[in-house]
Amino acid sequence: MNADLAALMQLLIALAFVSIPIVRHRFGPLATTAAQDELTRQGVRPEVLEENGLRFDASGHETWAPVSVGVVMIALAALNVAGSDWATTSTWIFQSLVIVMNGLILYSNLTAVSAVRAAFRRKGDPELARVDVPAFLKAAENAFPGWVRIQQNIRHAIVFGGSALALVAVSL
Repeated sequence: MNADLAALMQLLIALAFVSIPIVRHRFGPLATTAAQDELTRQGVRPEVLEENGLRFDASGHETWAPVSVGVVMIALAALNVAGSDWATTSTWIFQSLVIVMNGLILYSNLTAVSAVRAAFRRKGDPELARVDVPAFLKAAENAFPGWVRIQQNIRHAIVFGGSALALVAVSL
């Protein structure tokens, strides 16, 4: 029963992580357009986004990283359901990593303005140095539907809470 609870939490966590590229795939192009429009409003060429590799879609690591976490969580769920000897140790290792990774995701979301400002400075592009970063990020964020913010909070709750429950479940 405890292994089944751990597996259920791991499947929910897998779904939570896979939701990231799905949402970014669907609404990322709208966010990119909104960010480009904001740059134009600020008198900055919108092409600087592409020239500097700044994206709001589900390309690259925005897809492979969360999908990889989802695959690992599904594998852990399978180990737990199968009653594998590896299930407890693997759950402890990977759930702990997921907690840390999700903490880093949350931190990066909370510090996005300062991180983007620093990244723009590092690029050394004078156009990027002129960008009003809060307005730029707000324009991109506003292109996503309002429910996405709620979905992000639910995802964080599932990942943190589900990981804690999975760890408790395999420990009992």
